[in-house]
Amino acid sequence: MRKFEKQSGLVMPLNRANVDTDFIIPKQFLKSIKRSGFGVNLFDEHRYLDKGEPGRDNSQRPLNPDFVMNQPRYQGASVLLARENFGCGSSREHAPWALDDYGFRVIIAPSFADIFFNNCFKNGILPIVLDEKIVDRLFGEVEEQEGYALTVDLEAQQILLPGGESIPFEVDAFRKYCLLNGLDDIGLTLQDADKIKAFEQQWRGVSPWYFGVQG
Repeated sequence: MRKFEKQSGLVMPLNRANVDTDFIIPKQFLKSIKRSGFGVNLFDEHRYLDKGEPGRDNSQRPLNPDFVMNQPRYQGASVLLARENFGCGSSREHAPWALDDYGFRVIIAPSFADIFFNNCFKNGILPIVLDEKIVDRLFGEVEEQEGYALTVDLEAQQILLPGGESIPFEVDAFRKYCLLNGLDDIGLTLQDADKIKAFEQQWRGVSPWYFGVQG
């Protein structure tokens, strides 16, 4: 998993509450368990004017000009500004995979669905919960100012606004440690690889039959 320390990037506003995981990545794209390649189908049903299917050449599909992602001013955004209960619905991990593959490293919202929130941290995305009034303010500033960008400093737990003002945010200490060090569940386990190996060697001596070794 990629480390997350500091992210500076353009903000894209998705002004819609209760965005579920099927909105983020429709069910027909869940056939693959690879973590890459989902970005082109992020928000597929709203991003394109036709129905998407796995394996299609998305470069030839008609874009929906009314969807925020297709507006020129938001191209290359890496910070997603959302409304309450973002990531609700099914627990598909493909949702953060698609967001990360597209290029989003930070999601700011008043609230998140629990499973989606947890999955973000496990896939190198920082979900930030801010008071709804602050989120409202950010939506207004993003819409008024083209090229609106934020800098998110995880170590300092601060969001730096274009005018120099900073907004603090809370993050669980363990999740912060994992993001700063690029550790997912497998990475955490591998930190104890020597201890695991030592235990297996000891256990092999005590119970060789467990490892298929005949006494």
